[in-house]
Amino acid sequence: QVQLVESGGGLVQPGGSLRLSCAASRSIFTIPATMGWYRQAPGTQRELVAAITSSDSTNYADSVKGRFSISRNSAGNTMYLQMNSLKPEDTAVYYCRGNYGPVSYWGQGIQVTVSS
Repeated sequence: QVQLVESGGGLVQPGGSLRLSCAASRSIFTIPATMGWYRQAPGTQRELVAAITSSDSTNYADSVKGRFSISRNSAGNTMYLQMNSLKPEDTAVYYCRGNYGPVSYWGQGIQVTVSS
């Protein structure tokens, strides 16, 4: 079992920045793994925002390319999402997901609201 805990959400004005963190109870280096950020706005499906592998390969949703950046700490047990130039349409609950081999784990989610 892996626990994932998100932090860093909140309310920010359009054009502002936030950094989300996801603390994992297991490093992504212990087993081939991928960690990612997903988001879900009311009335929509959960979508992938960004992901990073244990070899530091990354991918991003087209809607956040050039604005968001995913990274991890050297121990591989904390993942970050730096969000810049935030837009109202970025408002959603953001979830951390860890894929450790064939098993996926989710965090509880954290609210990000972009509004003036």
